[in-house]
Amino acid sequence: MKAICVYCGANDGADPLYAQAARAMGAALVEHNLALVYGGGKVGLMGVIADEVLRLGGEVTGVIPTALVEREVGHTGLTRQFIVKDMHERKAMMARLSDGFIAMPGGMGTLEELFEMLTWAQLGIHDKPIGLLNVNGFYDGLAAFIGHAREEGFIKPQHAARMLVEATPPDLLHRLRHFGARQGG
Repeated sequence: MKAICVYCGANDGADPLYAQAARAMGAALVEHNLALVYGGGKVGLMGVIADEVLRLGGEVTGVIPTALVEREVGHTGLTRQFIVKDMHERKAMMARLSDGFIAMPGGMGTLEELFEMLTWAQLGIHDKPIGLLNVNGFYDGLAAFIGHAREEGFIKPQHAARMLVEATPPDLLHRLRHFGARQGG
């Protein structure tokens, strides 16, 4: 594992714990010698995690659509920044550049990116680990919903098990790193 894609909010959220968790995730990535791949923004939790990885000497790759650069939300101090045509190209490039995926607290975009990676794994498009950083119970409802959909026969147990949920960055990175061994590959 060399690079982890982190999906997170373009806002800070209502609780300062979210920004604190973004800094902790950035520090954990650097500590484990993992590069950050993310959406390329300088705002919200995206900016917090990128700034922390950079501050600690880590590598950060941003992938941002032209429309967001034009709105002046692109981070200008990254190791690498790819400017792409649209969100579809952004997500595909982020997936190619990454060895695993983490969703931190965020809104609709974060959820959409998370579910796309879960769907791609279900369809066999990739076999990379996918995790949720469940800061202060942020994703408790989502994890319960996935369990409910599994119990109701809409999500197969092996697909539900793809979503690794942990409350701390070190625990989540440990699970992502050992995902392949658990799966037999």
